[in-house]
Amino acid sequence: MKKRKPLTDKDGEVRELAAEDIRAMRPMDEVLPPELAKIILNRKRGERGPQKTPTKQQVTLRLDRDVVDRFRATGPGWQSRINNVLRKARVG
Repeated sequence: MKKRKPLTDKDGEVRELAAEDIRAMRPMDEVLPPELAKIILNRKRGERGPQKTPTKQQVTLRLDRDVVDRFRATGPGWQSRINNVLRKARVG
């Protein structure tokens, strides 16, 4: 059997899957322990598992549109960047 290229490079970036990669994939129940497969199958699409130690609290916060637009324009992770700015401005 021909050796396939690694899925990740030295920096951990994942390459695009080729048809050869997809053909080599095996069903979940062949590669995962039954307990893990059961957990995955019982989840709804997009549902996350419980956090071991919740570190964030979901809140509703009203911000000026220009502030939100500026952070969103910086790309993915904009909410974390707002969190970091608020953390630095913490009083006390």
